[in-house]
This record gives sequence, structure tokens and C-alpha cells, in this order.
Amino acid sequence: MTLATEVAVVGAGIVGLAHAWSAAERGHRVTVFERADRAQGASIRNFGMIWPIGQPTGDLHEMALESRHRWLRVAESAGIWVNPCGSIHLAHRTDEFDVLQEFHERAESPGLGSLGFKCSWLTPEQVLDRSPAVNPQGLLGGLFSPTEMCVNPRVAIHQLPRWLAEIFGVRCEFQTQITNIESGRLVSSDGRRWEADRIVICSGSDFETLLPSAFHESGMKRCKLQMLKTCVQGNGWRIGPHLASGLTLRHYRNFEVCSALNALQRRIAEETPELDRFGIHVMMSQNEAGEVVLGDSHEYGSQIEPFDKVEIDDLILRELKKVMQLPDWTIAQRWNGIYAKHPTNAWFECEPTPNVHVCTGLGGSGMTMSFGLAEHCWRRWDP
Repeated sequence: MTLATEVAVVGAGIVGLAHAWSAAERGHRVTVFERADRAQGASIRNFGMIWPIGQPTGDLHEMALESRHRWLRVAESAGIWVNPCGSIHLAHRTDEFDVLQEFHERAESPGLGSLGFKCSWLTPEQVLDRSPAVNPQGLLGGLFSPTEMCVNPRVAIHQLPRWLAEIFGVRCEFQTQITNIESGRLVSSDGRRWEADRIVICSGSDFETLLPSAFHESGMKRCKLQMLKTCVQGNGWRIGPHLASGLTLRHYRNFEVCSALNALQRRIAEETPELDRFGIHVMMSQNEAGEVVLGDSHEYGSQIEPFDKVEIDDLILRELKKVMQLPDWTIAQRWNGIYAKHPTNAWFECEPTPNVHVCTGLGGSGMTMSFGLAEHCWRRWDP
């Protein structure tokens, strides 16, 4: 027996669920296939940061803002916890100060070619007023952006399928491994078959199971990160906005427009080459329970091994404690995540056969970009 659906989405991570929502909103009958009993990959192993400030000016930043708007919509409808907390990039060194000041001057200044970001400069006193988690020693100020938000990915990713089913009738086939796709037909490992008018493959870092030749030709790489989470901070203590240290300025592409960035990169490479070796930049978010999520690192391709490095966790904590402070640094959990990243593009998309689409490889921006990316795709596929 062959079952039928209009749209089949393979993968119930954030990219797959975003595509399912965009398709269902357009009136399509949608089925989502997930090999596990619930999503277990990179979509639940991250900070939970919705991070428009990290996208380069232009189309990608606009896509991130659209995604943010859709997060607010789904939060209201599905009862998903979303905290519009904003973010602060901290300056504890003069080169960090220089980069952030340059970015701030260009963010909304027509005379310099506005970057289109809404942000404000905070004095050290203003930073400390907004967050008790910032180390005041050596603090030179911070760049506040109001657009960032926090979700709890472990909870949100598991709430979204239920909401899609209740509101749009999306069918979720969990514990269903799709092993073959051919001529609009999907075959699962237990022999069941489905026919679909359009198939969207959002398989994350799994490059081998479906269409391996397309992934091989794409140049996609895997990236492994290590992260930590503290115990619940007592007495309702909150960090306030997301916090990012000056190390983060060399990680996100939005800061590449700053001429002062080169000096910062050189100083970090000379003083702390171990941070570049493991791709470490440090950030902090806090979920609704009061746990603080800490990270992270980046190892690529052949560097990745199944065993986490204690050295990486120690370096992350060392750098965090230089610029941030918590009432309780007790580590409750440690984990790693692996995501797919394209070497040059913001995501990887291809159509190996008619109406079969691959969409993955958002790097570390899945929570930030997926809802906007899915809309971008479906406006083309179903105008």
C-alpha cells in the first residue's frame, strides 16, 4: 500500500519544522518524517539564541528579522516560551571597544552607509544596570541590540510538532527512517511507501543516508561544538540580555565590515592561539528554568572525534570567567552537537530531481534563520 501526501519533509529539526509550517500555512497537506522518536540533533543542542545581530547586513539580516517575527507568532499561538531579551556584546579590551564603536557608528548612520541594525552604545554603568552577570573589572562598555531572543530549544523543538498537528493537521511520522527517494516516492526502512508532490530533505549533518552524491558535490562540512549548562541559579537570579564577549566579534559575519577587526584578530591569535585552534568564542544565555547555557567551540571535518575534550570545556570556562560572573558556576550538564555548514554559502540548497529539494547547512544559525529561510523557499516554490 502506498500512502499519499502533498508535501513530505524529511527531518523534524528546526529546518524541517520551519518548512512544514510554511507549507501548511499555504494550505498543503504535510507529512514530516523523523527517524528518532523526537529530534535529537543540533536543533536541541544550542544556546536557544535567536540572533539577528550575527547576520551580515542586507538580505540575510532581513531574513533573520522575518524569522524573529515568526517565532513571536508561534510563541503566542503554541504557548512556547520566548524571551525577547536582546543582547550585549561586551568590550573589556580596547580593540573590542574599537570594533563595537565602529559597528555602532555605522549601524544606522546614513552618511556612512547604514547597516540597518538597531543598536545602542552602553557605558560600563549602563551595562551593569542591565546585567548582573557582567564582570565590572576592566569593562569599557557594551553594544546593546534589542532584536535577540531566547527559546529553550529542548522544549520548543518538541512542542512545535504538536502545534503543527493541532493547528494545521501536519502528520508527524516519528521513528520512521526514510531510506530511499525516487520519482516522488519515499520508502522507509520498514517497507512503507509514500507518494508526494514535493519532497524537502532537511537531514542536518546526515550526508550519507539520502542523496549522498549531492552532499558530496556540495563541499559541505560538519562542525562539532562543545557546550555546558549550569544548575538553576538561585532566588530567581537572571542574567538579563544574552551576553557575548569580545571573542565573538571574530566569529559572526556582521562585524566583518569593521576595519578595526583585523587588530583584534591579530591580538587573539598572538595571545591565545589555543582559542583559534578550537574556534572558541564565549557567550551566555538563560532559559526559563534559570539554567545558564555556556559555550562554545568549533571543530570541523577531520578534527571531529566522538570524544569531547576536557581542554575545550576548561578554556570556555576560563574565558567566560574573565568577563562574566555567576552566583553559581556549578556545571549540571556537558554535551556536544554537530551541525552541517557550507564553506561559502549561508545554507545549502539544491534540487537533484524535479520537486525534490535539499535544504540544510545553516551552520550555527538554524534557530535564527530557519523560519525566514523556509518562507524564502516557499515563496519561490509556491508563489
